[in-house]
Amino acid sequence: MPDFPIRRTCLMVEEIHHEGGPRATAPRRRAAILAVVKNPFAGSYVTDLRGAMDDLKPLGMMMSGHLIEALGDAQAIDGYGKGAVVGAAGELEHGALWHVPGGYAMRERLGDAMAIVPSSKKVGGLGTRIDIPIGHINAAYVRSHFDAMEVGLPDAPRADEILFALVMSCGPRVHARMGGLAAADVKGEDGLR
Repeated sequence: MPDFPIRRTCLMVEEIHHEGGPRATAPRRRAAILAVVKNPFAGSYVTDLRGAMDDLKPLGMMMSGHLIEALGDAQAIDGYGKGAVVGAAGELEHGALWHVPGGYAMRERLGDAMAIVPSSKKVGGLGTRIDIPIGHINAAYVRSHFDAMEVGLPDAPRADEILFALVMSCGPRVHARMGGLAAADVKGEDGLR
């Protein structure tokens, strides 16, 4: 059973009032939480990594809970995404360990959201930044919620670490006007529409 001790976490909340156009009646809120953990697989090749996803589930639940608390109202959250930056002694597949623990934790905490959780991952050194894609929690075709939040920490990940990230958002982009499926018209049956 691999261990992923946490070195540090960081929580950030943004309020977006406008993007150059008129000021929004209510700001759009986005929040990200990052956890920097030791990578037990750094420097070696392990054939079967899948069991380690179970070991990360408590981290995903804890991070999701902190995001919901930071945004204040689970009912207002309608966007999410996840990602990972693996330190240089690891491999891209170590970032893929986050698929189940990060994605399913958010879906469960938000009431069994239907849409796949958008994801990104990369290998990088200290200070590496990554864009975490954001999509609607119940329907992938809601264009107004296509977004990304750039995250990173100046001292992470070290070569033997992984930076795991979760992002949640409330509402569409401030000046969304590209048409497509409206959030109000989501059926929430298949995660697409």
